[in-house]
Amino acid sequence: MIRLLVDQNFNDHILAGLTRREPGLDVVHVRDVGLAAALDPRILQWAADHDRVLLTHDRRTIPPFLHDRIAAGLLVPGVFLVSDAMPIGQAIDELQIAVSCLSPGECADIVRYFPL
Repeated sequence: MIRLLVDQNFNDHILAGLTRREPGLDVVHVRDVGLAAALDPRILQWAADHDRVLLTHDRRTIPPFLHDRIAAGLLVPGVFLVSDAMPIGQAIDELQIAVSCLSPGECADIVRYFPL
């Protein structure tokens, strides 16, 4: 199953709904591992070191840093980038499908954009 690292400003309502539906989901928040004020490259490195897909709303800076890592040949477990304009229920539904159906290998080296 996919393991997640949740970015600092990710919607708590989406996360709560997802973890209610998937109680066994392995989720760590950046603030719980001392990365609340960390820059994006450091967060992506931590995600790679701990084999976790990053769950974020950050469309502006995360994708370029992810692509830089890939170009440098560095490991990237993947990113789930959820539009912050997406309705909460829809975001929960789509993320539940993703975490239930995708393997970690299917997430590596890509950004999956939500809505799907």
